[in-house]
Amino acid sequence: MNHLNVQLPDSLYKSLQTFAERDGISVDQFIATAVAEKLAALMTETDLEDLAKRGSREKYEAVLAKVPDVEPEAYDHLPPA
Repeated sequence: MNHLNVQLPDSLYKSLQTFAERDGISVDQFIATAVAEKLAALMTETDLEDLAKRGSREKYEAVLAKVPDVEPEAYDHLPPA
């Protein structure tokens, strides 16, 4: 396990404490989870870009054309804001 010393503005740290407490975890756990989520998003983006380079737009559009052009079921609609 490595240690990291990070300086945060008071307002950001207060929010961090609030959300960690709400989730029932420590500030350290909250930060580790946040970093893991950010890294996963960045790695996913990179993986998708790599896949796109290997694929073909024509094949993508051919598959997409097979999707029926119908309205989603009622249970798939988002509730009004």
